[in-house]
Amino acid sequence: MSADDPVVPPMAAVAVAVVAVSTSAILVELSDAPRVLKAGYRVLFTAAFVAPFAFRERREYAAVSGSDWLVVSAAGVLLAVHFASWFASIEFTSIAASTTLVQTQPAFVAVGAWLLLDERVGARIVGGILVAIAGSVLLSMGDFLTGSAVGPSPTLGNALAVVGAVTGAGYVLAGRSVRQRLSLAPYVFAVYGVCTVVLFAVAVALGLPLVEYPVHEWALFVGMAVGPGLFGHTVVNWALKYVESSVVSVSLLGEPVGSTLLALAVFGQVPGVFTVAGGVVVLAGIAVTTTGRAT
Repeated sequence: MSADDPVVPPMAAVAVAVVAVSTSAILVELSDAPRVLKAGYRVLFTAAFVAPFAFRERREYAAVSGSDWLVVSAAGVLLAVHFASWFASIEFTSIAASTTLVQTQPAFVAVGAWLLLDERVGARIVGGILVAIAGSVLLSMGDFLTGSAVGPSPTLGNALAVVGAVTGAGYVLAGRSVRQRLSLAPYVFAVYGVCTVVLFAVAVALGLPLVEYPVHEWALFVGMAVGPGLFGHTVVNWALKYVESSVVSVSLLGEPVGSTLLALAVFGQVPGVFTVAGGVVVLAGIAVTTTGRAT
């Protein structure tokens, strides 16, 4: 085995990451804290875990231009809106619908790359996006029209999940150029810093209590950072060195499946037939989109 060979099989790491990110919606639902602070503490604690690695590469910050700092700031704001809207979504619709709709992010990345970065979009990508949109409509409207939707306001929750997908895509697109000049740890630490400031500024403006929470809430905050944050997204970023991005993207479509099964086990949330059918169509469309981008 050469020095460049991974100690852990990359696909095994991806499998761990999929399981880890599948717990995100469950941890959010278990917490009774205000949604802005759920997001704020998740990002804050994740930034704290990344900080030692960013400090080790801190000299890279000196080479960051003013325009790049603007991009980093924009990425942080978009990430804050992504987390806040998606966390809110989980309160209003089913976990199955919310996690499936927020996973439409790759389709919005493809559209944004075409509009903003002049990247080529082939017929397969367009077809995949249209399939994903059709699935989203089926998922969002079917159970609502039949009266079998889960959640106090499924239409609002589904819309918030789509906002989370759009802003998540914006976060990815904003960081593309900067990531070519800044290593992963310094970049995400800077973005998480901006994101944390935005979320806590909103919390202060709303007059929300910042620290008066029981022990189990703090455990959930840390769990969101360690599970979905470190073992989820951080492991995904590590695996991308060894596994094609299209394979990783399609693998992450297992998150809605895992989240749905966990929601069934923990909360007894049984997704409606249209949620299941629409979710399958959405995931198929995103699979076509992500694999189409690799060809």
